[in-house]
Amino acid sequence: MIKGVWGVACTAILLAGCTDLGGGSNSEGHLTNLSDNLVALAAPHQDLSTVRINPDDGCYEYRHVGPVETTYLPLRAHAGNPLCSRPPE
Repeated sequence: MIKGVWGVACTAILLAGCTDLGGGSNSEGHLTNLSDNLVALAAPHQDLSTVRINPDDGCYEYRHVGPVETTYLPLRAHAGNPLCSRPPE
């Protein structure tokens, strides 16, 4: 019982640290014109209006607005693999 209470308390503290402190606009860095090929490759139920390229790995990611937080997730193809603008190093 005590382990469960500690687990919930620690999870709440960790999630409280996930606050976005940036002052920029939400649309900064989003691609405004996606190619038809990329749109055709992307799986459904992903927000293609908020796509950007991750500078670390060159893969496309989209902004996902969830019930608890807003985060960027990899843009996935129908088969589930990530869509990237350059091959992996």
